[in-house]
Amino acid sequence: MNKGILYGLGAYALWGLFPIYWKFLHDVPALQVIGHRIGWSFLLLLLVILVSGQWSEFRTAALQRKVIGLYSIAAVLLTINWLVYVWGVNAGFIVETSLGYFINPLLSVLLGVIFLRERLRPAQWIPVSIAAIGVLYLTVIYGRLPWIALTLAFSFGFYGLVKKLAPLGSLHGLTLETGMVFPAALIYLWIVQVNGSGAFLHQTRLTDGLLIAAGAVTTIPLLMFASAARRIPLTVVGLLQYIAPTLQFLIGVLIYKEPFDRAHFIGFAIVWLALIIFGVENYASRRVPVEPIPELGEG
Repeated sequence: MNKGILYGLGAYALWGLFPIYWKFLHDVPALQVIGHRIGWSFLLLLLVILVSGQWSEFRTAALQRKVIGLYSIAAVLLTINWLVYVWGVNAGFIVETSLGYFINPLLSVLLGVIFLRERLRPAQWIPVSIAAIGVLYLTVIYGRLPWIALTLAFSFGFYGLVKKLAPLGSLHGLTLETGMVFPAALIYLWIVQVNGSGAFLHQTRLTDGLLIAAGAVTTIPLLMFASAARRIPLTVVGLLQYIAPTLQFLIGVLIYKEPFDRAHFIGFAIVWLALIIFGVENYASRRVPVEPIPELGEG
């Protein structure tokens, strides 16, 4: 379990440091960054599957019609999420991107109610409602909907919903997702290279290296997270998931000096309050002893 916690901490810490990495590529259009991220991630994930002897298992599972349909949707959602996130970071909206991942757990719960007919305990509606108030408040403060945060929250929320219905594990799943959009990414990158607007091999060696390494940067925390999820309870995973948006928020405010005044703090504090209530309620509900249901023939 200790090793699992270390893997989990490492995965979420790396995700939390993503803004610094993408900032090094601020001169590269976000669409090109995502094209390279998809391409190099797919090639690296495919290599991992081949080296680990999982190709036959992966190919058999990936060729099922239901699997292809679900992961096609997941691939589109993930591409949207990656694109908006990288654009938001390099456009100076790191703080708003962190908001998207703060509200994502609450949105995921709501999506479960709407699409999977899951039932919320009465107390769970309180943090969901408070988070909605926080988003409305920030809308007034920003003078616009926090669309970056909402796009990230909804795209990742629906992505999680699709993944809940999908049968593949994280490694095979991400390989299939990136593989589905790999041809489109490859064609786009080839077009920009031909017309001279491509950044790869036309800027510095550092830029080229960072674009290639985007595959490893994406894959390593994923594999660490998969290892952690097998070793630690979901309650611990639920606590660790806030490390990433917290680090992103601190990076945006303290390192890149993005605007964050008292009015913004109030809005974020409302969302944080919702998350605290949500976490406490979840913890309390797990502590309540449940009477065993008699099996047929008992009593």
